[in-house]
Amino acid sequence: MRALLCSVSETSRHRGAIINEPRVNERIRVPKVRLVGPSGEQVGVVRVEDALRLAQEANLDLVEVAPNAAPPVAKLMDYGKYKYEAAMKARDARRNQANTQLKEIQLRLKIDDHDYDTKRGHAQRFLNGGDKVKVRIQFRGREQSRPEMGLKLLQRFAEDVADLGTVESSPRQDGRTMTMVIAPLRKKSEAKSDQRRRREAEREARRTAKRERGGGQRES
Repeated sequence: MRALLCSVSETSRHRGAIINEPRVNERIRVPKVRLVGPSGEQVGVVRVEDALRLAQEANLDLVEVAPNAAPPVAKLMDYGKYKYEAAMKARDARRNQANTQLKEIQLRLKIDDHDYDTKRGHAQRFLNGGDKVKVRIQFRGREQSRPEMGLKLLQRFAEDVADLGTVESSPRQDGRTMTMVIAPLRKKSEAKSDQRRRREAEREARRTAKRERGGGQRES
C-alpha cells in the first residue's frame, strides 16, 4: 500500500494536482504529531517515527489531517479507500447539482381555484421529480400596492406543497414581481430511481397480464 501511495503521489505531483492533498506517511516531516486512531480515538502526542510504525503494523497510512495545529494532527486510515470515497461523494454532489433544474410557475394575484389547483399540480410534479420550483407573482396596476396579498398567496402555495418541498428562498418583491423558491425534499437521483422502479414494475405487470391472457386463450 505504501509503495502504491508513493507512486500515486509522484503522478499527482507531475500533473500539478498534489497541492490540495494532505501529506501522507514519509512525507510528514515533523518531529511529533497528535495521533488519532482509525476509529477516531485519541492516542495522544507521539513521535512521528512511532506513528509511522503503528501505521505499518496496522497496514494503514498515516495522514496529516490538521497541518497547522501544534503539533500537527495525523490519523491512521486507509488513504486509498478514503480518497476513493471522497471522489465518489464529490461526483454524486456534482451529478445532483447538474441534474437539478429550476422550474418556474407564474401565479396571478386574483387566481381562480381551478387555475390554482393546476399550478399546484405542476409544482408537485416538479418537486416529486427532484427539481426546484420558482413561484412568481406578477402584480398588475394597483395590485403593486398590496404586497401582503402576494405574500399570503405564496405562503398558502408553500403550505400546499410542504409534503414534497421546503421554502429555500423566502418571498421577495422586486418592482411588480414577487418570487419564492421551493426546494425538493429528496434528491434528483432518488426521484429517478423511483421512476425506474415504477417503470420496471409496470412492464412486469404488463408481461404477467399478457402471459395470463395467453394461457386463458389456450385453455378455451
